[in-house]
Amino acid sequence: MNDIIVSTLKTLNKTNQIISILNDDLLSDSTIPPYMSSIGSHIRHILDFYDCILNRNSEFHIDLTSRKRNVAVETNCNEAVKYYNMIIDRLHNINYNFDEAIYVIDDLGNGKIKIRYTIGALFAQANSHTIHHYAIINYIMNGLEVEINDTSLGYNPTTPKKILIG
Repeated sequence: MNDIIVSTLKTLNKTNQIISILNDDLLSDSTIPPYMSSIGSHIRHILDFYDCILNRNSEFHIDLTSRKRNVAVETNCNEAVKYYNMIIDRLHNINYNFDEAIYVIDDLGNGKIKIRYTIGALFAQANSHTIHHYAIINYIMNGLEVEINDTSLGYNPTTPKKILIG
């Protein structure tokens, strides 16, 4: 299995850990300022990103603006787990050339544009994007007083670790 996919699966495993300690009310709670977003909305967004990558069209275009946005994933732990498992199963079964050139369609703020990538670069971006959303999820969980036994949640592997002295 490709190293990028191994890393992706390791990162995405945290999604399963997060969902496993939540109930539907905590998943969908959007009361934590300043953004008032829910853990479920971030999980759905993370999985939608991967779904877009896995649904590239025959012209080797991946449209990141064309996401499913299934609200049930944001509000129902069982639906979130189903979506997560579907993405994980698909990742286990891909056979991509990670150096292959593809075009990504995205909106960076001024409308849709087409950007040349490689599959590997897009998966690397997706992994970093996922970690970024885990940081937000960790912030929301803290506000909801939900503890997760994972000190690396939301931290990029290259982030220097604080050393406590004393």
